Amino acid sequence: MSSENCPTTFSQRLTLACAARALAAGGVIAHPTESVWGLACDPGNPDAVARLVALKNRPLEKGLILVSGDVGDFSGLLHNLSGDQRARIDATWPGPVTWLVPHFDQVPPWVSGVHHSVALRHTDHPFTAALTRAFGGAIVSTSANPAGCQPARQKFQVLRYFGADLDFVGGGSTGGRAAPSEIRDASSGRIVRAG
Repeated sequence: MSSENCPTTFSQRLTLACAARALAAGGVIAHPTESVWGLACDPGNPDAVARLVALKNRPLEKGLILVSGDVGDFSGLLHNLSGDQRARIDATWPGPVTWLVPHFDQVPPWVSGVHHSVALRHTDHPFTAALTRAFGGAIVSTSANPAGCQPARQKFQVLRYFGADLDFVGGGSTGGRAAPSEIRDASSGRIVRAG
């Protein structure tokens, strides 16, 4: 993973602060993740989420992924799981595995869509993890591409897709993994999407 991803220099800290500020202001940003670039926004801001899904041309009812660098951000959603279910999740986190977890109406419908579960990922991407900490909690993060197009793996592809419609684009490079995150169902352990 490129050291450019680690927010250690002044320039990198400034990039991180700008990205977090854009999220807090209700913006939609693009950032690198474990394998592809993602579009992100504040999950608590319905206008920001509506703008993100409009940019992607993605139906809101499909639901979105919440990503954080701190598993504690998900504690309210994870405490209802059995010991075995939690052990399965803990064995894959932090990392590129997204888990579908029952939400019991603890997340807004513009995040969960029509589903009784919500998608959660404890990321191991240094910039994205630092971004969630700077923002102060989990963020919506979904692949940076319009529906039906290939996910962006490079910054120039993000700019080609969305241009000036984004409030911030940056954060280094992706983690270099070949496939998007694997998605598993926490209740059954079933793989919903292979990584």
